[in-house]
Amino acid sequence: MTDIVIHALTAAAYAGLAWHFWNTRWRAQPAADASSGLRPWERAAILVPLVLHGVLLYNGVIAPSELRFGFAPALSAMLWLTVAICWAESLFHRIEALYPIALAAAAVFAPLPAFFVGRSSPDAISFEFLLHVLFGILAYSLFTVATLHALLLSILDRRLHISHSNAQHAAGSALVDGPLFGLPPLLSLEKLVFRLTGAAFAVLTLTFAVGIAYSEAFLGRAMRFDHKTVFVILSWLTFGLLLAGHWLYGWRGRAAWRWTLAGFALLLLAYPGSRFVLEVVLGRN
Repeated sequence: MTDIVIHALTAAAYAGLAWHFWNTRWRAQPAADASSGLRPWERAAILVPLVLHGVLLYNGVIAPSELRFGFAPALSAMLWLTVAICWAESLFHRIEALYPIALAAAAVFAPLPAFFVGRSSPDAISFEFLLHVLFGILAYSLFTVATLHALLLSILDRRLHISHSNAQHAAGSALVDGPLFGLPPLLSLEKLVFRLTGAAFAVLTLTFAVGIAYSEAFLGRAMRFDHKTVFVILSWLTFGLLLAGHWLYGWRGRAAWRWTLAGFALLLLAYPGSRFVLEVVLGRN
């Protein structure tokens, strides 16, 4: 019962903060609010649900004698780390425009493990298995942050194109306003997207390597080709081609952002998607 209450409080805190950032950053607001970064109380307030969420994940996934994992704990952990990465990134960049969607998603996914606890795995005693899980969560979270940045980049690019074609902006008005006003320049933001994608790709590659090592050591084969593995490979290839095209041929712009969204969609269909079908649709653990 206590965990249910904490889940509800955590979700409510995330949702309240998401509404606050939407109301103060995206809706019509005074110029002072539009150009201000995170206030100290806002930065501190985000830590409250983050800490509660972290405690819930520890008690529900790690503390039990056997690791309990499934689509709900995976999504919950992914959003917890996503919000944590955004919080840390906000110390160096003006990215508070990301908070409404990141915090709203956390509000939805944080309480899911209270209803879908996942399966218990005796493999938790394996260091390789734990490393595989941790690298996987980190890769998913980094790809989530990169995708959020790509969405923001797409909005900023569209706003700039509209502004340049508008005669009133040619007369001296600001090209962008609201939460987009304080963002890094378009090219800097694009570089940040590719850096995040490159880091996520490297961690996903490590996840693959550790997973193969675990599979060979404990299952006697390098890899099991199921739906999860197929979607992860497709996502890995998509992001790999995107990064290779960017570094070798200068791929960028809207086409590159669409590749990012496609790769992220394939990644969601991998572990969270396949486990959702097994646990909810088919009723298996």
